[in-house]
Amino acid sequence: MTKKTDNEEHEELVLEPEGFRINLFKKFPLIKKFAKLKGFQFFLILPSLFIFYIIIISGLIGTPLGNRNIAIVVLWILWWFLLIAILVPLLGRTWCAMCPLPWFGDLFQRMSFFKVRTGKTNYLRNKMFGLNLTWPKRLKNIWLPNINFLILCTFSAILVTRPFVSSFVVSMMLIVATVLAVIFRQRAFCSHVCPVSGFIGLYSKTAMLELRSNDKDVCKNCTDKGCLRGNENGWGCPWFEYMGKLDRNNNCGLCMECVKSCPNDNIALNFRPFATETTLKGYDEAWKGFIDVGTSHAYSLIYLGSSGILKDWVNPTQSNNWTGFFTYVIILWLFSLVVVPGIFFLFTSLSHKLANTGRVSRMEAFKAYSYILIPLGLLAWIAFSVPLLLVNGSYIVSVISDPLGWGWNLFGTRDFQWHPVIPEYIGFIQIALLLIGLGYAIYKGFFIGQRLYNSPTAAFRGLIPVAVFSTVIALAFIMLYIG
Repeated sequence: MTKKTDNEEHEELVLEPEGFRINLFKKFPLIKKFAKLKGFQFFLILPSLFIFYIIIISGLIGTPLGNRNIAIVVLWILWWFLLIAILVPLLGRTWCAMCPLPWFGDLFQRMSFFKVRTGKTNYLRNKMFGLNLTWPKRLKNIWLPNINFLILCTFSAILVTRPFVSSFVVSMMLIVATVLAVIFRQRAFCSHVCPVSGFIGLYSKTAMLELRSNDKDVCKNCTDKGCLRGNENGWGCPWFEYMGKLDRNNNCGLCMECVKSCPNDNIALNFRPFATETTLKGYDEAWKGFIDVGTSHAYSLIYLGSSGILKDWVNPTQSNNWTGFFTYVIILWLFSLVVVPGIFFLFTSLSHKLANTGRVSRMEAFKAYSYILIPLGLLAWIAFSVPLLLVNGSYIVSVISDPLGWGWNLFGTRDFQWHPVIPEYIGFIQIALLLIGLGYAIYKGFFIGQRLYNSPTAAFRGLIPVAVFSTVIALAFIMLYIG
């Protein structure tokens, strides 16, 4: 009897496909050919591994001036913008396929760069090294990534201005990922610990790229289950996903092992509409949305606002105002974990009352409608990131010639002067992004209402409080950005 896997312990969700699907593997066979290469992930990870190595070294021995050190400029200006504004909304968890943090752990477990090992390890048909313990059942959610993300946000002012701190944090994440890979099976760090993974996972629901099975019936009749268990052609899914049930982007790291191991050639890489997935599994995912809205609001106040007092509060190592810092911590955590979800609960309770169908409980409506914070929150984060790149992006040109701030001039661009790009239009770009996010939140809110109440009329009535809440959130960001 086959042992039940982590994926099979979850309740199965049935989601109806929404909108078009274009199978990129069929339309562009070269993409599939690349995905089936044994070294697919290695070729993706190698450049990012090299860049992260430079970032770590630069943070440790380079200049402490953030705008002259490649560790700060590349990590928190260029990488962050590319991640949140391009990779996540367009390509989902593509960063997870090229992230260097779990690579050493994968290498230890597999003891191979390219060759796929066959054998028997738990339910896998691959030989894996390490203790291969099962991750604790109570932690098989994203509550830990939620808290870890909040911790990083709490110390963000120090993190994004001190190269040594950024280097230390990246190094510790790499070490933790490797240690967990030695102890636990597959990518425990990515699935249940990494704060960036939790962030990407939630917003990948909006992504215009998905990896799915071509035909679910083929999966039902498949006894091999190579996508999940692995075989001589590919490793078992590091994220414990079975393609026959995969209907969400949250836990698909796009490593493409299933493309190699599927015995029926039944895997599709689909292009789809934005914000297709609208179902949340648990309150951990709902609270991730609240946390992201709360922290993006705080970041906007801190980094784009003019309050000198708040800037002193968030960076106590410079201001020595530790009382202010602990005040900021309390406000940030209460606002993200209690205030935002509490207000949202009041609005969804009113929505539930107005719908007046008795089909679902208030808590079911609360969880279902929490999805609207995903497209709205993602666009708010993109709006926040735009000025970081357009105002500070010119630092990238200079630091690539002098990555350590030691006076080098490798490419002749060291003395490139800081120059903001179209600063007069940044506010308009931010407003447009927020209005797009608001539009998707309201549109998807109506769709969710129809699913909840099975009535367009009830869905419209229930949408009114949700739309008001979304509009208030969007207006709050607009007020922050344009004053």
